Amino acid sequence: SCLHFVRAGENEPTGRPSEQNPLKQPEQERKETVSSRTATEPNPFADATKGDDRLPAGTEDYIHIRIQQRNGRKTLTTVQGISADYDKKKLVKAFKKKFACNGTVIEHPEYGEVIQLQGDQRKNICQFLIEIDLAKEEQLKVHGF
Repeated sequence: SCLHFVRAGENEPTGRPSEQNPLKQPEQERKETVSSRTATEPNPFADATKGDDRLPAGTEDYIHIRIQQRNGRKTLTTVQGISADYDKKKLVKAFKKKFACNGTVIEHPEYGEVIQLQGDQRKNICQFLIEIDLAKEEQLKVHGF
């Protein structure tokens, strides 16, 4: 028995056309089923993103407070989203003094400057930011556990 290589669409050596992929629609059928909508009909999804840029007043910039588990009972608290108008190094200095913990400002590739503090300081940070009027309670998003 010898093998014959036949291109798609050519006849097999037996004389009948080669079988096509059953999952593939023939050209004529596919043209009919592409779309029954005309180009003049409005797109039902055109206004799906309309209004996304308009958030309630004062909530444009969220401050995200996250906690990360280190080893054992050790944790890190990160604060992201504080406006560039504020000096983050001075904020860290105030956090360190007030919460008796160590901290630093990290340059994150995706989130920009992020404040990192030792320990679970989520509640302390929320209270402090509201106390000094840096953020309203609605602007704070606390993540973790």
